Amino acid sequence: MAAPEAELVLKWEREQALLRESVKEEDTEDWQRSPDFNGLERVGGVDLSFIKGDDINACAHLVVLTYPQMKVLYEDCKMVTLNAPYMAGFLGFREAPPLLQALENLKNVQPHLMPQVLFVDGNGLFHYREFGLACHLGVLSDLPCVGVAKNLLHVEGVVRSEEHQSQINALKKSGDSFPLTTASGRVLGKALRSSQSSIKPVYVSVGHRITLDTAVRLTHTCCLYRVPEPIRQDLRVFWGPGEVLTSPDICAFFSCL
Repeated sequence: MAAPEAELVLKWEREQALLRESVKEEDTEDWQRSPDFNGLERVGGVDLSFIKGDDINACAHLVVLTYPQMKVLYEDCKMVTLNAPYMAGFLGFREAPPLLQALENLKNVQPHLMPQVLFVDGNGLFHYREFGLACHLGVLSDLPCVGVAKNLLHVEGVVRSEEHQSQINALKKSGDSFPLTTASGRVLGKALRSSQSSIKPVYVSVGHRITLDTAVRLTHTCCLYRVPEPIRQDLRVFWGPGEVLTSPDICAFFSCL
């Protein structure tokens, strides 16, 4: 690793460690303690999608849905230029700024639509240093955050092994889950069968101001399909009858205007 990169890694590691101290792994809101999430009315989702072959320009997307109806209240998609380099394990330093800006824009123009909880397409505590993108966004926005990843990150002995696959096979119905337990014995997340129609789980972890059990339960209630609606709505829009565009397609379209 070149000297400037090594220095940047050390700097980011120190900053992550400091921010990690602010993560709250507890339910801080009354609605989180309710069996039916009474009082929860708005759920948000954020995502950053890239144009194929371009790792600098991206589309920052924020959506806010009603709960439990999952109807779109607010949507914002803007092209952004990322200044920080990509380094594995430090996604927050690269992707958090434009997503935080999207939240700030919403707060300025329609504060009554601010989400009460934010779903992040990525990991929270289930991370090499227990501080993934969902934690980064949660601490800096001070919003309850849930990390939901579509693919398994290999963390401290949690790997895609035969044992892991057998645990997935044991998820027989929607809502079934199993803990992601590291070699040290710490549970950093859960694999959740979020939909009866999908045998592939999603990987849920705490971002900020929510417990893991509440995060898993909330994620399940927000899933009409495999991916929770606040994230799924970030990843796709309908362009004409029966035609679907994904976020990278949207970005490519906007970049040509």
